[in-house]
Amino acid sequence: MRLLASEVGLTFRRPRNLAMLGVLAAVPVLIGVAVRVAAGDDAGSIIGQVAGNGLVLTFAAFFIMLPLVLPLAVSVVAGDAIAGEAAQGTLRYLLAAPAGRTRLLVLKYVNIVIYCLAACAVVALSALAVGLALFPVGPVTLLSGTTIPAAEGLLRVGIVVLYAAAGMAALGAIALAVSTLTDAPIGAVAASVVLVVVGQVLGAIPQISAIRPYLLTSWWSSFNGALRAPMATDDLGRGLLAFAAYIVVFGSIAWSRFTSKDITA
Repeated sequence: MRLLASEVGLTFRRPRNLAMLGVLAAVPVLIGVAVRVAAGDDAGSIIGQVAGNGLVLTFAAFFIMLPLVLPLAVSVVAGDAIAGEAAQGTLRYLLAAPAGRTRLLVLKYVNIVIYCLAACAVVALSALAVGLALFPVGPVTLLSGTTIPAAEGLLRVGIVVLYAAAGMAALGAIALAVSTLTDAPIGAVAASVVLVVVGQVLGAIPQISAIRPYLLTSWWSSFNGALRAPMATDDLGRGLLAFAAYIVVFGSIAWSRFTSKDITA
């Protein structure tokens, strides 16, 4: 636990990581202000829903930020996990501790998961604060047309946060695996972001829709299952299974590479 606390403390003390959390908090503010300005023009149904209920701003923020903004923040932290230590020359000293390579890798991944939770929580809390400040709050109309009480709407916000964090944790496993393959952290980060972009592009091509269920990015938007009545637990469950599969596969790749890697830096 002491090693994990040290790793988490180091992650959340780095100015770069704090700056990224600041950006994640700022984006819902910008969305809220833009919706507030555009609401008078009645510019679209989403704007109308957000302007009519501040809680909806949280869901809108995740719709906008999950395709790229959140993955970018997670990729920076996860891609730096091993490659950053190697580039700084501190990896050999970490491996000199009696913890062992497997335990060190697990600690690195747990730290990534904690950052994923923090990132998604920052988005939700910022959107909730802006929604309460700029718009009225009341019963929430779901995508299925059903209206639920505001308290239940907050519960669904929590479900969306946890689902989004699970999706980001799956991306974190990919970035961690890439991080074990190189000593250049910027390369690991760039490769992870490129994989996200490629996944988004492939998922948008109708002619190859058969591969869509196998793309990680295809499941991120399934959090909208929490915005239906009854809740689309099948879609959420399949998404979580897909995330778990990615974590197992790429976690195994990271473990295989890291435990056999010749550390020279």
